Amino acid sequence: MSSAVRAVIVHAPHDLRVEDFALSAPGPGEVEVRIERGGICGSDLHYYHDGGFGTVRIKAPMVLGHEIAGTVSAVGEGVSRVAVGQRVAVNPSNACGRCSYCERGLQAHCLDMRFFGSAMRFPHVNGGFRERLVCTEAQAVPVREGVGADVAVFAEPLAVVLHAAARAGSLAAKRVLVTGCGPIGALAIIVARHFGAREIVATDVAARTLGIARSIGADETLNVGADAAALDPFKADKGRFDVAFECSGHKSGVADAIATVRPRGTIVQVGIGGAEMPIPINAVVAKEIDLKGTFRFYEEFEQAVDLLGSGRIDVSPLHSATIPVERAKEAFDLASDKSQSMKVQLAF
Repeated sequence: MSSAVRAVIVHAPHDLRVEDFALSAPGPGEVEVRIERGGICGSDLHYYHDGGFGTVRIKAPMVLGHEIAGTVSAVGEGVSRVAVGQRVAVNPSNACGRCSYCERGLQAHCLDMRFFGSAMRFPHVNGGFRERLVCTEAQAVPVREGVGADVAVFAEPLAVVLHAAARAGSLAAKRVLVTGCGPIGALAIIVARHFGAREIVATDVAARTLGIARSIGADETLNVGADAAALDPFKADKGRFDVAFECSGHKSGVADAIATVRPRGTIVQVGIGGAEMPIPINAVVAKEIDLKGTFRFYEEFEQAVDLLGSGRIDVSPLHSATIPVERAKEAFDLASDKSQSMKVQLAF
């Protein structure tokens, strides 16, 4: 038996509607979650403004959202991990568990991944911006008692950054550069500080964003929009930084990271730019830089839930506003204005 719930559905660029969406009851091994909060991500904004990103395009109406948390409202047969009434963060990744990558422990690269709110496959995988959602038992990760959905909803973007940090290796006593201080870049600052970075320098083109970066742990912030040469002192003697998290997805951020990371340093490319990204490859070769990609996460999701629940990581400075789902378009417009917001949440 199915019922209808309200959902935030994108039909085309700037055609965002709150309308009914069919919901089936949870089957064996499945959990129904009453969604309380949904965080608007950069990819949601790409779908809203552009109908997709890169070669990924919306081919049919799709429910958006993959940063979600709520309370278990029903469970299917055989579920034992969670119970009705328990608050959970929902892991949007549902790997097949059978392909060659899953068998090797590389579930983020699953050949049959079903990721909430993604148009990478067709039919699209509808997302979590809806009043209720059914997921597998493994995707419903319990949060500690007393932790609000407004905090638990940060588990997904935090997991992205924890995976990026794992790709970088130890950050203890390292000098770290973060280029681009949107939500992911801001979380990179928080994570680098949590893992013992010696020095953190952050760059962006917006004064408000850099102000937040300072408040959450950056030792120095540089406005590379106002001063294109702001990083020049860090280029001396072949570079100063041990690790760079490139979170802007812009060619200038990539060039800055390569110019300021020391020989045999590490750059983790977190931001996604266009299909083509010019890279000064001669500098990468001459400085023997480790240039690493990072994509989503897997086991880091539960680590993120634990860190948020313990209070060891404080994400409250990143929470800009909470807007009722009925005003979803207003919420998306606010989330698009980086002069006013960092992370906007929908309330269901």
